[in-house]
Amino acid sequence: MMYYLHLLSEEIKGFNVFSYVTFRAVAAAVTAFVLSLAFGNFVIRKLIALKIGQPIRTAEEVHRLAELHSAKQGVPTMGGVLIIGTVFVSGVLWARPDNRFVWLALFAMVYLGALGFVDDYLKVTKKHSAGISGRLKLVFQLALACIVAAVFLTNPLIEVQARSLYLPFFKIPVVPNMGWLTIVFFAFIIVGSSNAVNLTDGLDGLAISIFAIAAAAYTALAYVTGHRVFAEYLLLVRFPQAAELTVFCGSLVGASLGFLWYNSYPAEIFMGDVGSLALGAALGIVAILIKQELLLPIVGGVFVLEALSVVLQVGYFKATGGQRLFRMAPLHHHFELIGWSEPKVITRFVIVGIIFALFSLATLKLR
Repeated sequence: MMYYLHLLSEEIKGFNVFSYVTFRAVAAAVTAFVLSLAFGNFVIRKLIALKIGQPIRTAEEVHRLAELHSAKQGVPTMGGVLIIGTVFVSGVLWARPDNRFVWLALFAMVYLGALGFVDDYLKVTKKHSAGISGRLKLVFQLALACIVAAVFLTNPLIEVQARSLYLPFFKIPVVPNMGWLTIVFFAFIIVGSSNAVNLTDGLDGLAISIFAIAAAAYTALAYVTGHRVFAEYLLLVRFPQAAELTVFCGSLVGASLGFLWYNSYPAEIFMGDVGSLALGAALGIVAILIKQELLLPIVGGVFVLEALSVVLQVGYFKATGGQRLFRMAPLHHHFELIGWSEPKVITRFVIVGIIFALFSLATLKLR
């Protein structure tokens, strides 16, 4: 909406800045951050009043971890509604209303956020419930992939690029036309990114910190992808509409920092599945929309390591008849159980996350 204020630039000097995507991206980040701070305490009080507190696992095999996290019992969860709300408001306020990519990204975030909300609600209100089954979650995630594919493949202006598969460090697509596998590929990205963020959300401020770093990297990637000069210079696939995703990504960064204000150790609120699934979906959708899907494992390297640790743990457990590769998975719990304090685990994972993000940006020139 604020974009159209640039039409007043002929009458009011300086209003042309509202046409600049960089200005609106910064404004979106600041708006999301301020809204998070303004409504954070309200959301926390509301969730406490509704008795939506974090349950702590007490099974025998995780008894020590339960002791380490005993202080988290009752801390309000489902704080992801704050993130989704602030991103949506700032995104709608500062992005161009006629941009298809932004609306698709907002839809994907809200869609999986709603799925996570129902999952959290069942877990919290029905203490013995495992929430929504994994199969049903997968069905909804696959449905989202089909919607994204339909938006891409029914647009003749971007259909060819959408079907192509690009690898980091390569100038041309390694697969010019994936055909019907495009939908499968999109599904893999969406399912993988949303679940990876979800698995990382186990320590105070960990997932949201790593996400903020990844979102900042994709803010830069979205900008250069939509910029004619930079895209040509860096040999990127250029989608003019992708420039507005800079505003969306900026709002993600601002909302993440605002939520981290309350989620930092010791946390006053947790994001829950409503937040982690939504943020994972947002990251995956942006990667798809700017054709940087295979850069996502580098940008979100910590998320990949966390998800991979779970896969390896389960596989090793089955292959060896009950032995464990890690003390506990996801990986952050392994380091907790070998003696690292929670703040140390978080800090070191954030450092690794920054290194991954910087390396991912370096790949833009190495083509």
